[in-house]
Amino acid sequence: MDPPFNETYRTFLYKQIKNTENNVPEIPFSFSVTSVVEEVELPVIDVSRLVEGAKKEREKCKQDIATASREWGFFQVINHGISMDVLEKMRQEQIRVFREPFDKKSKSEKFSTGSYRWGTPSATCLRQLSWSEAFHVPMTDISDKKDFTTLSSTMDKFASESEALAYTMAEVLAEKLGRKSSFFKENCVRNTCYLRMNRYPPCPQPSEVYGLMPHTDSDFLTILYQDQVGGLQLIKENRWIAVKPNPRALIINIGDLFQAWSNGMYKSVEHRVMTNPTVERFSTAYFLCPSYDAVIECSGDCPAYRNFSFGEFRQQVQEDVKKLGYKVGLPRFINHLY
Repeated sequence: MDPPFNETYRTFLYKQIKNTENNVPEIPFSFSVTSVVEEVELPVIDVSRLVEGAKKEREKCKQDIATASREWGFFQVINHGISMDVLEKMRQEQIRVFREPFDKKSKSEKFSTGSYRWGTPSATCLRQLSWSEAFHVPMTDISDKKDFTTLSSTMDKFASESEALAYTMAEVLAEKLGRKSSFFKENCVRNTCYLRMNRYPPCPQPSEVYGLMPHTDSDFLTILYQDQVGGLQLIKENRWIAVKPNPRALIINIGDLFQAWSNGMYKSVEHRVMTNPTVERFSTAYFLCPSYDAVIECSGDCPAYRNFSFGEFRQQVQEDVKKLGYKVGLPRFINHLY
């Protein structure tokens, strides 16, 4: 069932053990500065107020969303319109898919070629390794399915409802910036967005290996449904904090594109997933992305970032990962005229 992590990354793992025995620990910087990580609950926002609330309540809800996006870059939503039944079915179907033998998963015809991914092919050391596997599924793979399996129908329901929630959140955030809220429905259409189903297997060296490397998301915003195992951490005031799972909530986080589009008003925050020595973890994420030719125009009189297309941004990220082993992201697009 598990990908061949031990066999493929034996050199990194053996080097770690050898160096530790010689009292030369090869511990990533992110670990060395965070021996104790505080667990916190992200801001919780009842988004049913956007529909059911009086005008004052609706405006307060919009302000809460904008404030959390500025101050945290992450927040939780409850009464979000996606039923617990849909979420539980999504979790069950996800577990069933990942339970298949590795050889079958890696050659799966359920989705387009290349959808199944595991580990970090570009890794040159432990700190660049992600101890996880995933199905990266374009929305068109879901909506074009004609087999009507339980998996495809469940994914379609989850994706459609996540899409509606993402549009609502994005439009609220655009409104609070005084910008055109129709931008997202015009540019982030179904065939440019995707789902990612994640599994984080138990890891023999949880103190040295990430489940998912520290990163920011290369989209406008992400909607995350996670189980109750925990492991998600994010940067807040220059320190790592652990996110306390909330069974009633979905997590929303701001991506790089929204940070640029908002001229830095909304924050795309670095986050990571830690591994667990005994328990596997599951999550599903929806990513709100524009078409590759969509231009991200920074707002304001003194734009912090130059204009760039999503395709240009993606290409730069891929080049950096290939050359450096990690993503640089928005610093590549800083506007040096101001």
